[in-house]
Amino acid sequence: MYTDYIESPLGLVEFKASDKGITQLIFCGTQSIKTANNPITDLCKQQLIEYFSGKRKQFDVPLDPKGTDFQKLVWKHLSHIPFGKTLSYLDIAKLVNRPKGSQAVGGANGRNPISIIVPCHRVVGSNGALTGYAGGIERKLWLLAHEGIAIKHSKEVDALDLNNVINTRQAKTQFLKYERVHKKAITTTESYALIFL
Repeated sequence: MYTDYIESPLGLVEFKASDKGITQLIFCGTQSIKTANNPITDLCKQQLIEYFSGKRKQFDVPLDPKGTDFQKLVWKHLSHIPFGKTLSYLDIAKLVNRPKGSQAVGGANGRNPISIIVPCHRVVGSNGALTGYAGGIERKLWLLAHEGIAIKHSKEVDALDLNNVINTRQAKTQFLKYERVHKKAITTTESYALIFL
């Protein structure tokens, strides 16, 4: 496994790769480990720098996410949401032929191991509400604004402060750590159950 980092306007970003592609990209707060790069992490780093500087709207770095078949199907559809656009959980549920599966889509969206590149930040509620984001709703708001997406103003949105999350590790990393440690012990049924926790 290869690991590298970049400093971003949203804090330190950690990305990991196999020999096939990027396996994880998270906001890691201030936690970091020794880097070990490969051509895939080098390409990822360059593309992230271009994205944050406003020079890149689409990523073409190879990906190698780990997840259930359903999660991978949802992540594939997330990857097709263009820069500057949003879809709702219901929109994604319809795309994966589960029109009543908005909550299942939300669970898969929340387990996306490759933030930014697989743009789960571009998924909003049916009413345009920000809903949640494992990296912190403040980061989601910044990413959407960076892409030129207007968000309805509200007291809650106006009260968000990026400084509240910039040094924090995103919430979903606890699941990723659990999954790696317990992967061999998790059956298919249990892994589907974990999606909905």
